[in-house]
Amino acid sequence: MSDRAVAWLRTLGAQEISHPGGTLLAHLERVQGLLGSWGARPALRRAGLCHAFYGTDGFPTALLPLARRAELAAVIGDEAEEIVYLYAACDRAASHPTLALEEASFRNRFTGRVHSPALELRRDLAELSAANELDLARIDPAFREAWGAELLALFTRLRGLLSEPARRECRAVLGGLEGWTV
Repeated sequence: MSDRAVAWLRTLGAQEISHPGGTLLAHLERVQGLLGSWGARPALRRAGLCHAFYGTDGFPTALLPLARRAELAAVIGDEAEEIVYLYAACDRAASHPTLALEEASFRNRFTGRVHSPALELRRDLAELSAANELDLARIDPAFREAWGAELLALFTRLRGLLSEPARRECRAVLGGLEGWTV
């Protein structure tokens, strides 16, 4: 499935889209690899590879419109596509502060709907968010300098949703930041 997804990403021009640390395709492959190094299940790794298909709150360039969700699901599976959609739909400012709470308030930036995703989906969202942001912080010192404090606060709040390997990576990448408690 991942090979098909990479081929499709190339067809859609992901290797030509500029992204911090190189190209969008390079970033997506690094995120997938990082999730794999943490022992993430295949669906989450495939979601990591495709997490920017619909654009995100932090990277608005979309490779596909939402009307084509079924096509992505056919390539990476329904579970992985659901994670991709959740990641893309996340209104970060509204959702991140409560994501670790039992009654999380997740705001869908596409629909405006507010709901509380199941715990496993919130864990997936936290893990994917960590892989995405830590890849950028590791590869781009300017990004780390500009966003490190916010990432520190975010991952400290989300530590209960993160796997131990993700928490270790947070310490390795952001450990030099004062106040690190993940």
